[in-house]
Amino acid sequence: MEPDFSKGLLTTVVVDADTKDVLMVAWMNQESYRRTLESGQTWFWSRSRKELWHKGATSGNLQDVVSMTLDCDEDTLLVTVHPHGPACHTGHYSCFFQPVISDKK
Repeated sequence: MEPDFSKGLLTTVVVDADTKDVLMVAWMNQESYRRTLESGQTWFWSRSRKELWHKGATSGNLQDVVSMTLDCDEDTLLVTVHPHGPACHTGHYSCFFQPVISDKK
């Protein structure tokens, strides 16, 4: 099954294969999707820099792909990975570390 790139970039949710924690959300275009499949590591499209981005190529915090699953509309991708370090450019394990509402009871 192939993603539907006719609608633009593919929203990509990256999850730690062991902990199941959501690490980050990024975007893939057709080329980054192809490179991810070929290399077994995550590649994305940087909307701000307007260029391909091999996750961890600079920092060493690569992500080895374990599985990739499309949603029912074929426009969102769930990627499970074995991370080599923090996912967030701030050095945090996950990009999701800033609570807005926490354990509301």
